Amino acid sequence: MSAARRKTSPNPPLPGVLERGRKRRPDRVADEIRQEVASLLLRKIKDPRVEQVTILRATVSPDLSQARIYYSVLDNEAAAEAAKGLASAKGFIRSSLARNLVLRVVPNLVFEFDRSLAEQQKLERILQEIRTDEQEE
Repeated sequence: MSAARRKTSPNPPLPGVLERGRKRRPDRVADEIRQEVASLLLRKIKDPRVEQVTILRATVSPDLSQARIYYSVLDNEAAAEAAKGLASAKGFIRSSLARNLVLRVVPNLVFEFDRSLAEQQKLERILQEIRTDEQEE
C-alpha cells in the first residue's frame, strides 16, 4: 500500500463540534479568565474608571501565553478612562489570576475595547429610522 493513501473520515465534522486537532483547553482557560476578571471588577477593584466596564469575552492563544479580554462601556466617552483604569489594574488582575486559577504560567493580559455593541446600537437606530420612514409613506 502506498503511504500517500490515508484513511479519511467519510463525513465532515458537524457544525459546532470541535474539529480534530483543535484543542479545547484554550477555550476553557479563556472562559475561566473571563469569569475571574469580571468577578474582580465587580468585587475587588474599587477604581471608579472601571465601574461601568463589562467583560464580554476572552480569547487565549494556543500556547496559553497571551489572553485578550474584550470589554465594553455603556458610555463611549468613558472608554478612554476605562482603558486607563484597566491598564492600571492589570498587575493586580494578573496576580489574582495566578492565585485563583490553576495555571503553570499566567498569560499576559491585553484589554481591547469591543465596539460591537456600539455598532449594533447604530444599526438598530438606522433600522428604526427606516421603519418610521416606511410608516410615514
